[in-house]
Amino acid sequence: MLQSRISSVLEKIAHVKVAVYGDFCLDAYWIMDERGSEISIETSLKAEAVARDYYSPGGAANVVANLSALNPALIRVIGVAGDDMHGRELAAQLKSLGADTEAFFIQKEDFSTYCYLKRLVNGREEPRIDFGVYSKRSVETDRHILTAIEAALQECDALIFNQQVTGSINNESFIEQVNRLFEKYSNKIIMLDSRHFNHRIENTYLKANDREIASLNGLYISPEENIPIADVRKYGRTVYEKSRKPVFVTCGERGIIAFDETGSYEVPGLQLKSRLDTVGAGDTAVSALTLCLAAGISPRESAQFANFAAAVTVQKLFTTGTANGQEIISISKEPDFIYNADLAQNDRSAVFIPETEFEICTSEILEKTGHIRHAVFDHDGTISTLRHGWENIMEPVIMQAILGDHYHKVDSAIFCNIQLQVREFIHKTTGIQTIYQMEGLVQMVREHGYVPEDQILDKFQYKSLYNKGLLEMVRNRIEKLRAGELDSADYTIKGAVAFLNALKERGVTLYLASGTDAEDVKNEAQILGYADLFDGGIFGAMQDYTRFSKKMVIEKIIHDNQLHGNELAVFGDGPDEIREGRRAGGIAVGIASNEVQRFGHNPAKRPRLIRAGAHVLIPDFSQHQKLVALLFQENVNYAKA
Repeated sequence: MLQSRISSVLEKIAHVKVAVYGDFCLDAYWIMDERGSEISIETSLKAEAVARDYYSPGGAANVVANLSALNPALIRVIGVAGDDMHGRELAAQLKSLGADTEAFFIQKEDFSTYCYLKRLVNGREEPRIDFGVYSKRSVETDRHILTAIEAALQECDALIFNQQVTGSINNESFIEQVNRLFEKYSNKIIMLDSRHFNHRIENTYLKANDREIASLNGLYISPEENIPIADVRKYGRTVYEKSRKPVFVTCGERGIIAFDETGSYEVPGLQLKSRLDTVGAGDTAVSALTLCLAAGISPRESAQFANFAAAVTVQKLFTTGTANGQEIISISKEPDFIYNADLAQNDRSAVFIPETEFEICTSEILEKTGHIRHAVFDHDGTISTLRHGWENIMEPVIMQAILGDHYHKVDSAIFCNIQLQVREFIHKTTGIQTIYQMEGLVQMVREHGYVPEDQILDKFQYKSLYNKGLLEMVRNRIEKLRAGELDSADYTIKGAVAFLNALKERGVTLYLASGTDAEDVKNEAQILGYADLFDGGIFGAMQDYTRFSKKMVIEKIIHDNQLHGNELAVFGDGPDEIREGRRAGGIAVGIASNEVQRFGHNPAKRPRLIRAGAHVLIPDFSQHQKLVALLFQENVNYAKA
């Protein structure tokens, strides 16, 4: 979806009038800090100190917040709160969002406002405290709500019916009367998003997640089970055929699938490098979908727009965030999509070329080969293993940077939780320039809050700390080479140099592009004896880090040589080069290398390479003759090659 198209959609949304019925909640966040705690004189118990507290819209109120961020002409609220401080705060927040709250009713008896209190201790969420779990709506309140819903159906372009709280609809008559209204106004856009009543509400569009759509097909899926996209397609189509109104199924990081009279359309999820908080992403999606549809946008484009909006929201931590127009435009610029998410997660689905160790991730590869004129290679882990183990150096540097003086004091559970986040960060950012990883580190240090602001280093200082340990390891290995204790074959992936020579024999121009500093890349390639093969150039990080990226190298190669996509091949063991090769239309070959033994498959690399867009995966270059035959469509007896 082009940015210009998104701008056009936003202009259309500005004229939309939308109403929201639902369970309006308040999310409360208390940031706890034991340093302020004291022993109570009255009880002799240690009090718990709140360093900071803040409140944000939750449930249907978060839907309103997401609608407000996209600036429609009118937002009308239809719901109920209790006569309490949470209800007053919630009403004030809804008004501050620009919503019309005339139909936000106060029930004084038997109803406490839904509020979810989340206490954060050292960045970790404690068990939630819930208010309003015993609230019961009166028949009189239901009557007011139904009257307001009918008025909204007459006066607004769309209505969102959002139900999230267990037991929030406690009168059976309410469902019966809602269905009569929705049948009467069946020509209106009514978007259903319900945790408990999808099977009871009729004559609506539907936004559901993959588990909810399975449930509507009579299936129970346990939380740990993954629902294959092929099954989601089947379930969504069945539900659409029954209602004959558009159905949208959100599949988490796998994106959104839209179903309408034209068929189904899959919007892949986006690869995001930062920490994620998926709470509220569904609210963002249903808001964006409804506004787009009410603005006359097709279900297909509505799903694309909503997918971008949700990708913005999940990057906002410790709050049910929103996505505004500018943020959606920004994230839509050259997005990195997740490819073949199901295949990446399930190696039992792997398909190999007979007599080879080559896994075919998409049949498209078989149609693209035979035209390669230029090839870009990542270095570390793809050809060289001189820097093998860099992750083991980066991890403690990041951990110590985040925890500072708390490194040896913090609770072991918290330490392990942060360690998992750090490993995920390293995993996601493999292949990009180190300086960009250090930019991410600065952000992580601030987010965790253990280090005072005046003690946080900048990205260059953190890079220096990391490089000190890394270069010492590399120097020791180079000394062994120079001493003759080891040779270059001990630090290169099996068959890599032979494969490079085979490409040269076929007239392919070779390029080496690494996230490592440029001078170090050139020096290490020279020491290992293959620098001269890269007649297209050797590239790496520069002092002005904005002047280099693998994306820039690939784009320049294509531009300078006027290449069609299939005339370029990109090889690498990291997601960065695979992403950029796939984006450029080239052939992306993922190297799932085992750097310890320099040959064989490393299963940990497989998911990230497939998700990044690899067309084919190989463990190493030991079958380089067969690989050449595949890439150049040469006849070969695979059993003998």
